[in-house]
Amino acid sequence: MKGVSSLSDILGEMRRTHHCCELGADDIGKEVTLMGWVQRRRDHGGVIFVDLRDREGLTQVVFDPKVHEKVHEKAHVIRSEYVLGIRGKVEKRLEGMANPKLKTGEIEVFATELKILNTAVTPPFLIEDGAEISENIRLKHRHLDLRRPGLQKNMILRHKIGAAVRQHLNEKGFLDIETPVLTRSTPEGARDYLVPSRVNPGQFYALPQSPQIFKQLFMMSGFDRYYQIVRCFRDEDLRADRQPEFTQIDMEMSFVGEEDLMSVSEGMMKHVFKETMGNDIQIPFLRLPYDEAIDRYGLDKPDIRFGLELKDVSDIVKGSGFKVFSSVVKKGGIVKALNAKGCISLSRKEIDDLTAFVAIYKAKGLAWIKVKEDAWQSPIAKFFSDEEKQALAERIDMEPGDLVFFVADSPKVTNESLGHLRNHLGKKLGMIDENEFKFVWITRFPMFEYDENEKRYEALHHPFTSPLEEHYELLKKDPLSVKSRAYDLVLNGYEIGGGSIRIHQKELQEKIFETMNMDRSEYEEKFGFLLSALDSGAPPHGGIAFGFDRLVMLLCGEPSIRDVIAFPKTQKATCLMTNAPSEAGKAQLDELALKIRKVRLES
Repeated sequence: MKGVSSLSDILGEMRRTHHCCELGADDIGKEVTLMGWVQRRRDHGGVIFVDLRDREGLTQVVFDPKVHEKVHEKAHVIRSEYVLGIRGKVEKRLEGMANPKLKTGEIEVFATELKILNTAVTPPFLIEDGAEISENIRLKHRHLDLRRPGLQKNMILRHKIGAAVRQHLNEKGFLDIETPVLTRSTPEGARDYLVPSRVNPGQFYALPQSPQIFKQLFMMSGFDRYYQIVRCFRDEDLRADRQPEFTQIDMEMSFVGEEDLMSVSEGMMKHVFKETMGNDIQIPFLRLPYDEAIDRYGLDKPDIRFGLELKDVSDIVKGSGFKVFSSVVKKGGIVKALNAKGCISLSRKEIDDLTAFVAIYKAKGLAWIKVKEDAWQSPIAKFFSDEEKQALAERIDMEPGDLVFFVADSPKVTNESLGHLRNHLGKKLGMIDENEFKFVWITRFPMFEYDENEKRYEALHHPFTSPLEEHYELLKKDPLSVKSRAYDLVLNGYEIGGGSIRIHQKELQEKIFETMNMDRSEYEEKFGFLLSALDSGAPPHGGIAFGFDRLVMLLCGEPSIRDVIAFPKTQKATCLMTNAPSEAGKAQLDELALKIRKVRLES
């Protein structure tokens, strides 16, 4: 067609010989060909300098009329983000002109040939790290945002982590097998994304929240070891480490117990960190039962890089004159303390700010004591007897210079508020080494939690998790006391993986459904195919799923998974670049037998 050039016509005989970050002193004197984008152009007294950028980095290109007058003349039109191909000779930079901040800072390339492969309009922001850009602008122009070195580094590391995972699991005998994307809706926690079926009007597929049931079916089919780096979907409210579509490393194994899964997972993490970060992490990781994690840290995903452990003082203060504490304990609540060692200098305003912080987690107040050399400074100190003061001092390890915080409330509110306060203080007071990676397994989770709205028990993880064998008899008489064979892997205060040993016997699976107040017709309709498979010779099996985006986020040192996903959604689950989601046309809706009813969303 007229006006359309083939790739060979555009490039001619020019083909890239090196990336823009490969050249060094050993290449001086070589003729090379580079291709990339113009980071910046500078005209210094007739000599034009261009920093040429590709995904690997920068190389300085010199357009000198003494080297090639026509090429120098052509270079006057170059602007930022133009796409260039250049051929030239590698030369050592002049004495004192080397740039130690650049990997290619010892050399520059003197251009003898220039092809302007494409022009570019002025971008809406600087294509460089550290520029002040609103996230909405970045996401609207994500193709430009992804040119920035920091994001390109993140995407490259993401690729390397995925490659390391595949290499390790392939070597351990796992099979990479795909599972369906169009499936049926099952109750696994969050809302499903639904897809209408054209050939089955009025019926819907669901996008998978995880391949949970399918990977169990693989074990029942005899595949023994399965994995997949798989896309999953959840229609839930978003935050910094959540997206409506996300990626997980999914694994399942037959004829295993908890330690087998943990060992394989630890080996994979050790391999990933060594291959991608050069870090030699130590295994095995610490194991903490759920109850101990809550008791010591308040949360089931504790950051163990620093101390500040919580202490339960309910038994000491239950008879004290401070009625806020004693009345809470009398009603079945608890009182816990957090000793911010050596932080007596925090001002009253700072303490008030911390009180507002714990209120986010429904704490009704934050009591405090400053420990001075000769006395306790606190509005509540006068309510304790000498014996109670002595007991508190010993339990909490109170020393002069300490600032102790207390929360008295239900166990859930007390633990969550102080647990988050602990993390907040750890960062605020500089107690955390941001370059350190510390893993911990949390084990023996409760099997159920009680839904006050639905007035029934729900599985804390999912209903296919096996309870501890010694707790089978508690399923009917005390479900909240049942512990499960579930385990989470936590890294630096983030849950990066969770799994369990599964139920492999039909009778036990039916008991779990019944404990959750599901009648036979309901669970047969939703899970009949799984029950049939369990009744066909299912092996003991277990698995785990790792949040791939979250893992990459931590290794990249980013605060949000949006900076390690190529095309993320906003907190309203929209894509600002493509304007998705969008309305469907009438013809499409008619084909799907759908009619849209306008609703007013609550603000």
